[in-house]
Amino acid sequence: MTRLRSALWLPIFDDLAEPAVVARLAAEAEEAGWHGVFVWDHLRWRAPIRQVADPWITLAAIATATERLRLGPMVTPLARRRPPKVARETATLDRLSGGRLTLGVGLGSDRFADELRATGEEVDDRRRGQMVDESLEILTAAWSGRPVHHHSRHYTVDGISFLPRPVQRPGVPVWVAGLPGNVKPLRRAARYDGFFPVNLEHPDQLTDIVAGLTELRGQRTTPYDIVVALPPGADPTPYAEAGATWWLTEFPPETVSLDQVRGVLRDGPMEP
Repeated sequence: MTRLRSALWLPIFDDLAEPAVVARLAAEAEEAGWHGVFVWDHLRWRAPIRQVADPWITLAAIATATERLRLGPMVTPLARRRPPKVARETATLDRLSGGRLTLGVGLGSDRFADELRATGEEVDDRRRGQMVDESLEILTAAWSGRPVHHHSRHYTVDGISFLPRPVQRPGVPVWVAGLPGNVKPLRRAARYDGFFPVNLEHPDQLTDIVAGLTELRGQRTTPYDIVVALPPGADPTPYAEAGATWWLTEFPPETVSLDQVRGVLRDGPMEP
């Protein structure tokens, strides 16, 4: 059974919409033995949520308040972000954290907050998938430090070098999110460093996912992460036995509170 690492997965809303507060939580989590702190990336959320923090500013605060924790947006809807700006942000944040950034990416959705439509972003899933793939190509090229020449349907980068490079080589690890049973995210994830199946309902689903990823990855032997989200108190053992390498604590966004998170983190990370 693979060693399972544990992380707090925080919706940075209302009580958690203050970067300094989340940075203090991250420092406490590090002291309590947690392996990571990841934050949601949204512009807004449905009622009763009113306050929403920016993930990148919050992650910078976490990076300066901690020394060992892995951190990152989980997940950023890459199609509503400009890839050259994300290239700068990720490289800078990786350097600020000393090489501790993981970039979670996905298509995003209007299901909970209607934020794509409300801001004029692309709402077609197929086109957003194309944008995610093109963005990841740009990021991979940018992290190399060499001039990026990218001309595609959605983006143009004409000879820009993104220096300084991230600390991590060849670049920042990328975890791709997707719904179980959806083949396209699985194929996308196989090209990168990890897969985060959202709305996972049973460890048997994870067994099938791991088998599919093993086939898609072929002979590649580089480290690969399988990430699951489970509520506090859940038993991660069946998921670890199915191949999970990370467990993210899942808090209900509409009711999450500072006291609730602090109580969970003080209990310490769960080990299968």
